[in-house]
Amino acid sequence: MLSIAIIVPVVAAVAVLALPRDRPQLARWISLGVSVVPLAVVVVAWARFQGGPGFEMVESLPWIPSIGVSYQVGLDGLSLPLVGLTALLFTTSIVFPVDLRGRARQYYAAFLFLEGVSLGLFLALDLILFFVFFDLSLVGMYFLIAIWGHGDAHRSALKFFIYTLVGSLALLLGILGIYLNSGDPRTFDMIEIIRTQPLPAAGLASTLIFWGIALGFMVKTPLAPFHTWLPPAHVDAPAPASTILAGVLLKMGTYGFVRILLQMMPGTFDRFAFPIAVVAVVSIVYGALVAMAQTNLKRLVAYTSVNHMGYVILGIAVAATLGASDAARSIALTGATIEMVAHGLITGAMFLLTGSMLARGKTYEMDEFGGLAARAPALTGTMMLAAFASLGLPGLAGFVAEFQIFAGTLGVYPWLAGIGLLGIVITAALFLRMLQRVFLGPLPDKWMSWSDLGGWELAAVVPMLALVVVIGIAPAWLVNVVDSASRFMTGG
Repeated sequence: MLSIAIIVPVVAAVAVLALPRDRPQLARWISLGVSVVPLAVVVVAWARFQGGPGFEMVESLPWIPSIGVSYQVGLDGLSLPLVGLTALLFTTSIVFPVDLRGRARQYYAAFLFLEGVSLGLFLALDLILFFVFFDLSLVGMYFLIAIWGHGDAHRSALKFFIYTLVGSLALLLGILGIYLNSGDPRTFDMIEIIRTQPLPAAGLASTLIFWGIALGFMVKTPLAPFHTWLPPAHVDAPAPASTILAGVLLKMGTYGFVRILLQMMPGTFDRFAFPIAVVAVVSIVYGALVAMAQTNLKRLVAYTSVNHMGYVILGIAVAATLGASDAARSIALTGATIEMVAHGLITGAMFLLTGSMLARGKTYEMDEFGGLAARAPALTGTMMLAAFASLGLPGLAGFVAEFQIFAGTLGVYPWLAGIGLLGIVITAALFLRMLQRVFLGPLPDKWMSWSDLGGWELAAVVPMLALVVVIGIAPAWLVNVVDSASRFMTGG
């Protein structure tokens, strides 16, 4: 069943390319219908999910048996929420209206292709399969930025591609290192490697393998100082592509930290958990401070992603600290996973809203706006809700995630938790200032004819923000699923 979510979008991408050029609406409706299929698969998978240790709904076929490569997919409490997030964000991104520049077929085909490989990565249970999907995601996003972006889109797309490709090469070397040390017979089977734990905690080989893989995921996440590709990619990408980049592709890095480094190399990760946590805290504070300095609205939102991914990695580093309390490690990992979901929903919605503002105002510069609340109550309300969720207001999804991350961190690295809390204060200040500059005060004469969000824009943004509220008020349905995996991974 899980393979349907991967195969259908990829096959549909080819079919959409074959449609007549003069039928852009047909391409859109077909793509929207196809994007609902993975959502339906997620609903069924969630209903069937048992929440026990290990993986469920595993599907496996030999692929390259001579070297132990198989097509193997499945899910657990870590991957299921991310698969659901991915399916939802692709549907809402396809719904969102954009200027297709006469290339509707290519645009929707790129989105469907990217959806298939993104879902494949979160479902993959073979290291080579994981890497194939990891690299293919670069291709789909490169074209979305380069062809449908604005500003210096070609340069931003190239920078994104080169940075992340270098990171993926480091990842590949690490994966080959795991394979060569996986015993006899050698295997890329993630379930088997997690079960047997073939790599020793110490030694040169384990250290090199760990840092090769960590480097690849640090670039993808991204953590400072490997983040410099992210702001230009976001600023120049079309709004739906920015939503997928922030909500889905960044999570490939954080997910990899858990699935590969934490589960396959727990002893080695324990040795380096503290320096990873320090880098995470630097990203938290640095991302918030640099976001505070921005005048470009979309660049501001992009830097908050560096900040929020720092929270995620901090929680994962705490979970990797073997000498700490199992309960603290478990709650930190649960919070980190929920933060992945919350960030995808919140920041994804904010990027769509910045796209609506660019379509009307032709600029991201905050000083060009002001007083928009008088003309656009729906835009103002949705942006305020997203901003308050991003700064961790209680009752919204961001608070649920960050509370658990810091609760776990206080039990393991209390000083780092104290420093990391500064990021929340700075984030609150930068979003409140943004809201004041863009939506409050007198309305400039040039915006007297400003139109509020349309039906399709609301159809894209409202489901995401509704989930932000639902998770904030009644999070048990998500926390219980994630916690089933966290307890298994940490012994808590």
